[in-house]
Amino acid sequence: MNYSTLISTIKAYTENDFPTTQGLTGTEQLDTFIKQAEQRVYNAVQLPDLRKNVTGVTTLDSRYLSTPADWLSNFSLAVIDPTTGKYDYLLNKDVNFVHESFPDPTATGKPTHYAVFDSSTYLLGPTPDAAYSVELYYFYIPTSIVSATTTWLGDNFDSVLLYGALLEACTFLKGEQDIMAKYQQRYDEGMALLKGLAEGKDRQDMYRTPQVRYPVK
Repeated sequence: MNYSTLISTIKAYTENDFPTTQGLTGTEQLDTFIKQAEQRVYNAVQLPDLRKNVTGVTTLDSRYLSTPADWLSNFSLAVIDPTTGKYDYLLNKDVNFVHESFPDPTATGKPTHYAVFDSSTYLLGPTPDAAYSVELYYFYIPTSIVSATTTWLGDNFDSVLLYGALLEACTFLKGEQDIMAKYQQRYDEGMALLKGLAEGKDRQDMYRTPQVRYPVK
């Protein structure tokens, strides 16, 4: 389901063309519903399609490392050995742990720990004693279907996107409770299937994990 089809479907389900209301055009209203639905999904399910990796370099004598602009949450952070190419994965801890374990910022070494300092910065411990190459795997905020026209979610699990947007639209329209409950049920069913794929099937293989088998009566 692409953006234009999604818009048409929302209008058809709600039987509403969303005229300008309180200074918001119909397009602005619909785009808000869609983005709110995407936000729900992307913060509830760890989709492989939302995983990205970047390489960077630490700064000598600086215990801070910037996160990418589209960073949403951590997956892993590793220091790459310049000679062997070996990955040494840092342990993720909270800021207090790093400060307590490495209290002297002038005491340097190869980083072994990291913490989320704020929305744009990691705190490393100990303070890097060299410019180390690092590789970060992280979950990112994808471009909305509003801007991209097509997305993985729209192509593969459009039911979740549609019913999520319908919930937002019906809340805005003060829709009937029975209709809201039906949309919520359909949304929850879609989310269960999506989580089963993203956090179950995509994280196993049949060589190590037996296939699901149901008894035959």
